[in-house]
This record gives sequence, structure tokens and C-alpha cells, in this order.
Amino acid sequence: MVARDPLNRGVYAISVAAELVGTGQQNLRLYERKGLLEPWRTEGGTRRYSDNDLATLRRIAELLAQGLNLSGIQLVLSLETENAALRAELGRGRAAA
Repeated sequence: MVARDPLNRGVYAISVAAELVGTGQQNLRLYERKGLLEPWRTEGGTRRYSDNDLATLRRIAELLAQGLNLSGIQLVLSLETENAALRAELGRGRAAA
């Protein structure tokens, strides 16, 4: 059996996720349409948000507060993800050396 990362497990309904991050459900749907996040879906199509999704939503809120638009936020999130992957790769290279 494969162990799942509990931070990636979708457990929060859209109403709960919206309340936890202090935004509206429509905003969460918009962010999904714009490709800023992709919540897990049940077989019936219901969105389920994970703790990692909530962290992304909080980061989106921070960037919006700094004046970025959704296109800028998408670029920032992409660059942050790429940066984290490169740092992990560098760490593995250093550990192997």
C-alpha cells in the first residue's frame, strides 16, 4: 500500500475551505478555472481541498493584497514551485557528494 501525504489529501468542502481562508466560494472556483490550483474531486465531482490547497489559497490572498493580478500570481506560483524543485534537486546532489 502506498502512503499518502496527509497534506495532499482533499478533505475540506468548498464552503469550509472558503471560510478557512477568508474568501468566497466563487473565488475558489475562479482560481481553479485560471489554473492556480486543482482540488481533488470525488467520483461525483465534488471539490475537496487539502491542507496544501489551503496554503496555496493563502499565498494567493497574500499576492492579491500586494497588488498582483491572477496572471501574475500564476507566474509567481509556477516560479516558486520550480524553485522548490531545484532546491530539492540541489540538496539531493549535495547529499550524494
